[in-house]
Amino acid sequence: MSENEVKNSAEAQYSASSIQVLEGLEAVRKRPSMYIGDIGERGLHHLVYEVVDNSIDEALAGFCTHIEVTINEDNSITVRDNGRGIPTGMHEKEHKSALEVVLTVLHAGGKFSKDSYKVSGGLHGVGVSCVNALSDYLKAEIHREGKVFIQEYSKGKPTSDVRIAGDAEDTGTIISFHPDPEIFTVTTVYKYDTLAARLRELAYLNKGIKLTLTDRREKLIDDNGNPTGEFRNDVFYSREGLKEFVNYLDGGAEKLIESPIYLETDKIIPIEIAMQYNTGFSEKIYSYVNNINTIEGGTHLQGFKMGLTRTLKNYADKNNLLSKLKFDLAADDFREGLTAVISVKVAEPQFEGQTKTKLGNGEVVSAVSQATASALEAYLEENPKEARAIVDKVILAATARHAARKAREMVQRKTVMSGAGMPGKLADCSLRDPEKCELFLVEGDSAGGTAKQGRDRMTQAILPLRGKILNVEKAMEHRVFESEEIRNIYTALGVTVGTEDDHKALNLSKLRYHKVIIMTDADVDGSHIATLILTFFFRYMLDLIRNGYVYLATPPLYLVKKGKEEIYCWTDDERRAATEKLGKGTDKGVTVQRYKGLGEMSDVQLWETTMDPSRRLLRQVTIDNAAEAERTFSMLMGDDVPPRREFIEQNAHYANVDA
Repeated sequence: MSENEVKNSAEAQYSASSIQVLEGLEAVRKRPSMYIGDIGERGLHHLVYEVVDNSIDEALAGFCTHIEVTINEDNSITVRDNGRGIPTGMHEKEHKSALEVVLTVLHAGGKFSKDSYKVSGGLHGVGVSCVNALSDYLKAEIHREGKVFIQEYSKGKPTSDVRIAGDAEDTGTIISFHPDPEIFTVTTVYKYDTLAARLRELAYLNKGIKLTLTDRREKLIDDNGNPTGEFRNDVFYSREGLKEFVNYLDGGAEKLIESPIYLETDKIIPIEIAMQYNTGFSEKIYSYVNNINTIEGGTHLQGFKMGLTRTLKNYADKNNLLSKLKFDLAADDFREGLTAVISVKVAEPQFEGQTKTKLGNGEVVSAVSQATASALEAYLEENPKEARAIVDKVILAATARHAARKAREMVQRKTVMSGAGMPGKLADCSLRDPEKCELFLVEGDSAGGTAKQGRDRMTQAILPLRGKILNVEKAMEHRVFESEEIRNIYTALGVTVGTEDDHKALNLSKLRYHKVIIMTDADVDGSHIATLILTFFFRYMLDLIRNGYVYLATPPLYLVKKGKEEIYCWTDDERRAATEKLGKGTDKGVTVQRYKGLGEMSDVQLWETTMDPSRRLLRQVTIDNAAEAERTFSMLMGDDVPPRREFIEQNAHYANVDA
């Protein structure tokens, strides 16, 4: 059956009568954060994801193969797909077009009709109507039934009736919208890389679907620095799905097995899993339900871990590979060095947890566990050499865990002591309220001394770090806890690590500072040290980042000076503007000082530019896309040089790279 025939056969199932209404749209503009998370940068990008999710639902149903996302010159967004097109006929209950119902009524959509969609992602029908409510302009253009239908809206209300604008030979939906600046007061500027990360993720999770991203605000530049006339553009397409996703996530890691272990079932609960072992020491498992990243895990992740642990343990016992091991294995040992992606499609998912991203469907546990066990058993039997390498890796992980226990206990004992147990180099603050206190992690004793003199002693603590801290991406766990600099960070923060169930769990109940600020030199070495610290936080203190406690200080790059006039500059553009401003109508007696180290500033200058809460610029470290962050840390801190070089070349204009 051709694509058009498939679409035509479904028309009777997906029409105006398919659209079911649950409730109204009144609260969205009053409480937007309830529906999109926040009204900052994250919520702004979430609008795009909601529209794209509708197109992905069409793809999951088998009626869409191509989704195009365009960032327009005015920071509006256009999302186009080649699906069936939103129905435009009259809705019996609402007495208006089904298109208008979908775009103006909360919880209205085809995904509530089992005949229209078997599974769907997004926020369960609130998506496109929320986008409409939070946009000062939205245009829906529908191609179906041989016609082009158009309707326009503002702030969730139609400004025109549905009208026929011409004939159409294709089918599909085109949604264009501009975020309402009355709602998004922080920013209405879209970040290309943020959208690209999500579209890349969706391409891996939905193999065979092409997603295109175009930025009409930015024209490409050739090697000679001349504009090419073409816009920045990327096409995301995956033929092998999660296999390619795992290889992408592993970045620069050295593989332990040649190719990922893969399974795909299409039973009552469709399951797709890819897993790859590497020689590293991190566990990297990402789980998805209907394309939603379940950051809190849930029953599908539980089933995967059960199937993995049981199968590997049974294989090792059967082949007498654990005979020389003098202690019991822990479940964590089976996942060290593992990169895995689990994707399940559930018809009626039940979400739990603080952020509603934890799957609660009980029937999923056994389905995923059995599928994992079956695929892994077959792989181990057919690949004895790789099987032995995996078991040896598990034994090594167990041995390292036992070695790390003593080092970790030393950290624990030191942390629970009174102030006398604090690191000698820590210059603590006098307040004891964590919400008002901040800790600066500073590169070296020289900068540390300047920061100690310039700080607010009431609320600001300083911990100088000696040189480059350990690269935890390449270090076994016991070496991490044996590192003096890392032990000092644990002790200063007051956090403890490890429980009976999870020896890497972080306890933040006695955290002493709610702002942990990485303050390093504005040069290549400083960026490297900041990346090493962030890698440590990402691998061993992820909850610190998730709770919004980690920040990067932004010291100025330049001081432009003429006589008694001084202007601090953070970018080259600011430096040029300041030089021009101070040099106008004079003989160019302007001096420019490039700050390569924090120690080059006086304590007063460091306070005024970088530490004073009323004037400084702090960048909060967040994780919008955990899988993309995983890939970046693995690539930057791993052993494989080419991907790292490519990343640096592509992002050189963001970095402060000195000759």
